[in-house]
Amino acid sequence: MDVLTLSRLQFAVATLFHFLFVPVSMGLPVLIAIFETRYARSGNPDFFKHARFWGRLLMLNFVVGVVTGLTLEFQFGTNWSRYSKYVGDVFGPLLAAEVVTAFFLESTFISIWFFGWNKLSPKVHAVSIWLVALAANLSAFWILLANGWMQAPQGYAIRNGRAELTSFWSLVSNPFSLHQVAHTILAGFTIAGFFVVGISAYQILRRHQVALFSQSFRLGALLAFLAAVLVVVQGHLNGEVVADHQPAKLASMEPTWETGAWAPVYLFLIPDQANERNLCEFGKIPGMLSVLAYRNPNAVVKGLKDFPREDRPPILWTFASFRVMVTLGFLLLLLGFLAWWIRNKPEAHPWILKALVAAIPLPYLASEAGWTMTEMGRQPWIVYGILRTKDAASDLACVQVATSLFAFLAVYSILGLIALALMIREIRKGIV
Repeated sequence: MDVLTLSRLQFAVATLFHFLFVPVSMGLPVLIAIFETRYARSGNPDFFKHARFWGRLLMLNFVVGVVTGLTLEFQFGTNWSRYSKYVGDVFGPLLAAEVVTAFFLESTFISIWFFGWNKLSPKVHAVSIWLVALAANLSAFWILLANGWMQAPQGYAIRNGRAELTSFWSLVSNPFSLHQVAHTILAGFTIAGFFVVGISAYQILRRHQVALFSQSFRLGALLAFLAAVLVVVQGHLNGEVVADHQPAKLASMEPTWETGAWAPVYLFLIPDQANERNLCEFGKIPGMLSVLAYRNPNAVVKGLKDFPREDRPPILWTFASFRVMVTLGFLLLLLGFLAWWIRNKPEAHPWILKALVAAIPLPYLASEAGWTMTEMGRQPWIVYGILRTKDAASDLACVQVATSLFAFLAVYSILGLIALALMIREIRKGIV
């Protein structure tokens, strides 16, 4: 492997691992804040117990998420210095805004919240976790604005051989970015909902504190179902924005080789990138891609053959990750409905509870597949249309990047196993 491939692989490993912990940190604080607010208003100790239990799981995710997030930012200087030099004037302000307006707020109040049990009044303690929830999602907002700018850059000018910011408002109002913000935050809420539902279902199946975990099951089921509905709807809107700004990605998501109207969707196919065709096409739905992308079956979808080969993304990666994301998205919608349907008496439906326990990893897999599609579908550009990925990497020796990649894999594997073991221990302990 060359330096570029190793650097891309290292960043992918760090990003995908980081995003195993970040999404639940966006949605879970909201559920904890609801429990804390109910405790502050009613004085019911059950709500206090819920906040303590789910709070311990939140802290494990928060700590690992922060640690792995820092290494991502370091890589912009170590592995992608040419990228940083070229777009630092645009990318830098967004990262700075995230630190100043969100990370400091989140880290300050999560400390106050974590160390303030039985020291702060219930109302002040509840306010602290609400501020944590706000800051966590505000942090995601700024980071996703930065990534959205890489997907569809605007509000900049090329001067002196680098991109310079010309309109901060254009940067923060980028339609592509805002759709990506909405889709990702909703995905985080979906993960948090199924996280709570799955763990609650596990405890109910064990006949462990059934009354308490039925409370968290009901709240988690409501969040999981609503978020799953909204993430599917918003995902469709996000696809329309992709069609407008990244037509090569659209053509790769549902491999479309020829330009034309009434572009179809196939229920099953295997793309053959080398021969510019699809194999084993099955279940053709004429015009569906044109409708999904442009709301008009007569709309013309540009085929991959009309893009130079060097401007096409990796077809198989983009197509496969998109199909995994969509399939899991609709499966989660069904499971979310089932959880909501049995919410008032979950213990009477053991098979659904078992399915919900088994489903805990599914929203994580859907999220990872979504990010794989988003980033692979943007290739060969690191900033779409203005900077290619091969021109953004640092001038390093292969052995340097190979060594750091191996270190990332080793440390992250150990860190992930420790975090998983600690979460399993807390889950088995239950509410105390």
